Amino acid sequence: MALSRIWSAFIIIAIVVAAFKSFSGDEKIYNRMVVGKADEPYDSVHYVLIGSPEKAGFGSRESFSKFLGGYGYNLKDSVQQATVLVTDNENADSVQILKAANPNLSVYTYRSVQNKLVRKADGIIETCKSAVTIAIGLIGIMALFMGFMSIAERAGGVRLLSRIIGPFFSRIFPDIPKGHPSMGHMVMNFSANLLGLDNAATPFGIKAMESLQELNPDKSRASNAQIMFLCLHASGLTLIPVSIIAARAALKAQSPTDIFVPCMIATFVATIAAMFIVSFKQKINVFQPVILAWVGGLSAIIAILVIYLSRLSTEGVQSFSGVLSNGLILLIFLLIIIGAVYKKINVFDAFIDGAKGGFETSVRIIPYLVGMLVAISMLRTSGTFDVIINGMKALFGALGTDTRFVDGLPTALIKPLSGSGARGMMIDTMKTFGPDSFAGRLACVLQGSSDTTFYVIAVYFGAVAVKDTRYSVGAMLLADLVGIITSIILAYMFFGSV
Repeated sequence: MALSRIWSAFIIIAIVVAAFKSFSGDEKIYNRMVVGKADEPYDSVHYVLIGSPEKAGFGSRESFSKFLGGYGYNLKDSVQQATVLVTDNENADSVQILKAANPNLSVYTYRSVQNKLVRKADGIIETCKSAVTIAIGLIGIMALFMGFMSIAERAGGVRLLSRIIGPFFSRIFPDIPKGHPSMGHMVMNFSANLLGLDNAATPFGIKAMESLQELNPDKSRASNAQIMFLCLHASGLTLIPVSIIAARAALKAQSPTDIFVPCMIATFVATIAAMFIVSFKQKINVFQPVILAWVGGLSAIIAILVIYLSRLSTEGVQSFSGVLSNGLILLIFLLIIIGAVYKKINVFDAFIDGAKGGFETSVRIIPYLVGMLVAISMLRTSGTFDVIINGMKALFGALGTDTRFVDGLPTALIKPLSGSGARGMMIDTMKTFGPDSFAGRLACVLQGSSDTTFYVIAVYFGAVAVKDTRYSVGAMLLADLVGIITSIILAYMFFGSV
């Protein structure tokens, strides 16, 4: 019911904001929302640069044109064709004359243009296509990993893993019988997340949800175990944020790995917060010696890894991560096959049976993906995010506080809704303000602090046809908020002097 209300609210808010923009003169807003494409330029917003390009913040007119083109906007030669004027001096007499002659003309400086520009998003039609494309892309990956998972189950490997992790999981998942296969599936999912292996984490996570669904007495309502699992999963605990480091390196950051420690701390705090939030709701005592021992042990491992990786170069971190992540996948495959051969099971038949389930699951989640991604698309194309960001800037500015962190918040706002959208926003923030700016670094830390909450809900609950998600959304978003606040605090601690 909670997810239904949130989904409905997304659509209603997006349409209301779009209607307001339409009445305010944006004639193309409805077209962008329905049939817009991310690679199409806006033909209703035209910019003109007057005055000195260097003083306005650009080396030349050509560089400004290229800058606008990166967002899909146009640079015009005639002021009469422009709706936005960019100048090095907004108080100049010539600017005031032009503005008086054209009341609809907005005047910005370079910095204010940076704050106003937003990359376009696909409209409803293109988003529907994208949802199906995502599901099709998952088919092969799901088939592969769920095929190997089927082999591991028949060979007894999943149950062995369940017994190893059992003492800890039996405390935070009290409703799961000891040695149940779902524990092994969850461990595989968490391990893949730790190493940043999104492609592997999804099939392992869906398999875990299917195992937990077997224990669920009410198949249409999320169980306590399912909520705890998804909240821990959505907190996105990752040891090495390789994709973020690689993006910073590509944008020529002075030290691409300088966000590693803040990312590691932020995502760890978010995960612990998720465990505490759900435990409080489910009346689980998290101060049991076994839980504290496991959390303390994991904290020690993370601390050792942070110390080791902080001494490596960017190339060293990426190399270590590649060997650790990909090497572990191959090691898992090897151990599964060896164990299956030792147990004398029909390995290939077991793989085919599991792979069939991967195909069926990928197709089954399409309606859930379409519904969630369309609502998110409407929020983005309607300009709702712009309203929120500008409102927050005005609020914190009026309070007299430092507003630098607001420039990095778009990544945090989009992250629960869209992983690729948040990644694009992170890169956009680094391009706009610089990879070594406070906003650029904060966006990176925010990107690494959590997972995509609504995508996770749509895919994982959709895979097992759970309609009543209970308090899952609220718990996940609260953990996200903890991660956001922690990221901002860490950014000021590590990069506040930038």
